[in-house]
Amino acid sequence: MSRQGDFMIYCTEQYKTAKNLTGKQVSELFSEYNVWEYIYSFFETIHTTGAGYIVNDIDCILRQDVKPSHTVCRHRAKNGPKKLDKT
Repeated sequence: MSRQGDFMIYCTEQYKTAKNLTGKQVSELFSEYNVWEYIYSFFETIHTTGAGYIVNDIDCILRQDVKPSHTVCRHRAKNGPKKLDKT
């Protein structure tokens, strides 16, 4: 299997474990939201990151919040939604 193929399996397993999902559920989500294409296309960049970073990026894709690996997305996932100042 290719390095990208091995990495797709790794990402699937990491996401499955982090979210307590079945492999089938993860596969369906990844297909519906084009996560497979993201992992394959950005393999050279994301394969050097940690599991938490990868799971967070996938969450951003699934929420269709902002582009993956975007600072705002990582910040929001870590710190919750930004509160608006109502002054």
